Amino acid sequence: MRADAVPIAGTQALRGWQRRALVRYLAAKPRDFLAVATPGAGKTTFALRIAAELLSEGTVTQVVVVVPTEHLKIQWAQSAARSGISLDPKFSNSTGHTSSDYHGIVVTYAQVASHPTKHRVRTENHKTLVIFDEIHHGGDAKSWGEAIREAYDDATRRLCLTGTPFRSDDSPIPFVNYEADGAGHQQSVADHTYGYSDALADGVVRPVVFMAYSGEARWRDSAGDEHAARLGEPLTAEQTARAWRTALNPEGEWMPAVIAAADKRLGQLRQHIPDAGGMIIATDQTTARAYAKLLKTITGEEATVVLSDDPTASDRISAFSDATSRWLVAVRMVSEGVDVPRLAVGVYATSASTPLFFAQAIGRFVRLRQKGETASIFLPSVPNLLELASELERERNHVLGKPHRVSDGLDDELLEQAQKKEDEKSDLDKGFEMLGSDAELDQVIFDGSSFGTATEAGSDEEADYLGIPGLLDPSQMRDLLSKRQDEQLQKRSAKAAANPGVPAPPMTTHGQLRELRKELNLLVAAFHHRTGRPHGWIHNELRRRHPGPPVAAATREQLQDRIGAIRNMQRELTA
Repeated sequence: MRADAVPIAGTQALRGWQRRALVRYLAAKPRDFLAVATPGAGKTTFALRIAAELLSEGTVTQVVVVVPTEHLKIQWAQSAARSGISLDPKFSNSTGHTSSDYHGIVVTYAQVASHPTKHRVRTENHKTLVIFDEIHHGGDAKSWGEAIREAYDDATRRLCLTGTPFRSDDSPIPFVNYEADGAGHQQSVADHTYGYSDALADGVVRPVVFMAYSGEARWRDSAGDEHAARLGEPLTAEQTARAWRTALNPEGEWMPAVIAAADKRLGQLRQHIPDAGGMIIATDQTTARAYAKLLKTITGEEATVVLSDDPTASDRISAFSDATSRWLVAVRMVSEGVDVPRLAVGVYATSASTPLFFAQAIGRFVRLRQKGETASIFLPSVPNLLELASELERERNHVLGKPHRVSDGLDDELLEQAQKKEDEKSDLDKGFEMLGSDAELDQVIFDGSSFGTATEAGSDEEADYLGIPGLLDPSQMRDLLSKRQDEQLQKRSAKAAANPGVPAPPMTTHGQLRELRKELNLLVAAFHHRTGRPHGWIHNELRRRHPGPPVAAATREQLQDRIGAIRNMQRELTA
């Protein structure tokens, strides 16, 4: 299609949020517009509709799309072609030109940063719409922010897109408005927001079930002393980091057990979704290759491995997306923006724990293709991750002058290492030897609630949770998880009754937390049935009265306080 052939706007049906955002945009005709929509909601479709409208009416004559990765250049060009817009994904700084058959180009942030002046000249010579995909990357480095400001300061229109409108630092996001939040900080303001909770209620995205696995990790320090710690127990930051790293060791027992469980879950989903796929998100390239070997041993099938220094990475992702094979193993490059709709099972096998990375990673699994699809994510029972899993629906903004997360001693810098051609040992890897680890299913997290009690990997109780049908709506999923939990507790009570002479083992901190979570969830369920209030609303009200992390990561004292609070709420009902 030639650039002088104006695309017909409105050829693709829009979802409700897209129509509302489009109406707002066309009415206001803003130079800058920030659209925040959860991964899988259709940001690309919305942006291309805006582009079609502006091209059709002559407001702009060229479109530039700026993306974080090379693979996304191809993905955007393909999506644009389906909307009747021709974009050149092969545009290079060296030539600086493209065919007149194109309506515009797709470039990376790094590409713009390497020669901003050249892109500025191109923008000045045409009435240009610039679409920034995942605009939060505009603050990744000082040079990136300065470069895109220089290149696109004179653009006719700028459309900023992101599913995660926040950062873990104070680097301002270019072309985004900030307003005072009343607490002495500046907070980003979106022109239109469509969060995960909204999308879930509309049936636009998949509900996510988190399978949190604990287990004992053992290691030897530089002095030769041996240590053991259980994931999910209250630990120091250093203990958590070392136990976490030990669990993720491909030569231990934890990862093979979790991968085997994830593959069983994938097999269950494939009974309803034949092409459903799984992805392991690894910390670095060495472990990614090792996980692929484990998958071959466990499943008998070769996994697709995508590494950041592989020139064929983009082709591998595309081939996997179009195939029906079971598993993909990748490092950070697949965690953001890459569209593989058939991904339905994930193994979060990385030490990265920032809200930004977690949200983007989980976003790879929520794209809905048919009614009733669910996603299952397997992760270590680590407080940071449990809290993020429980707060999947939380809406966040970028706040300047206020940290998004208190430092926990973990090493998110490994994300940068993972992009290097040679793996390097982190400080946590120096001076200690990983001895081993075992795995058990600690809890199942869904819609902010925790279900189940700990059970060994490979047990019948674990199989009950892994065997949950693959096509369920959120209410059905909650009911079935509650049923599984009740059955689990009944079996254990019957076993204890059948062996009255066998004393119960002393309850560990881990066991106490499980029992308190169980009691709280039962009280919340009872309150829900009496009032009709959603479970999430009840938990949020309890956290308002007694601040602290979600149930999955709360301490004994916090759980006890909330149990007391909901008993008071029940008494208020009958007063």
